[in-house]
Amino acid sequence: MSQHRYLIALGSNQRHPHFGMPREVLRVAAEILDETLGTVVGLSPIVETAPVGPSLRRYANAALMLDSHLPPAGLLACLQAAEAAFGRRRLGQRWRSRVLDLDIALWSGGTFQASNLAIPHPLFRERDFVLGPAARIAPDWRDPETGLSLRQLHARLTRNGPAPR
Repeated sequence: MSQHRYLIALGSNQRHPHFGMPREVLRVAAEILDETLGTVVGLSPIVETAPVGPSLRRYANAALMLDSHLPPAGLLACLQAAEAAFGRRRLGQRWRSRVLDLDIALWSGGTFQASNLAIPHPLFRERDFVLGPAARIAPDWRDPETGLSLRQLHARLTRNGPAPR
């Protein structure tokens, strides 16, 4: 089995009954991913961001780098199972409040396309809450589509002002 590296965006804006507030939810989620899906080789500081869409609660966001033997589709299935274990329900409405959101933003293999997964994440270049934390732990990781580093993408985004969530 080959080793893959992933950049995963984490978000939470709901309290978990056992783990507590969103910041703690992200810390626990990172520990669980490290213990079950591979090795976390980088974890950004957690930042608070404004909500998007119908949610009124602020988000805790972070990014982590995960080394895993799982291919992209397998990792996605495991991340969705982790979200469900934390109480996330996929009810069709986008940008709802959620206990845990885990998105694959980048993959060491470059691009990946399936009906339920696109890597790079289609919106990661427009989201300061992804690029800010990601640039802290992987500033030189290059977007396979633009060739720009995360540091460069983040600088461009913040110079032009972040797009809405």
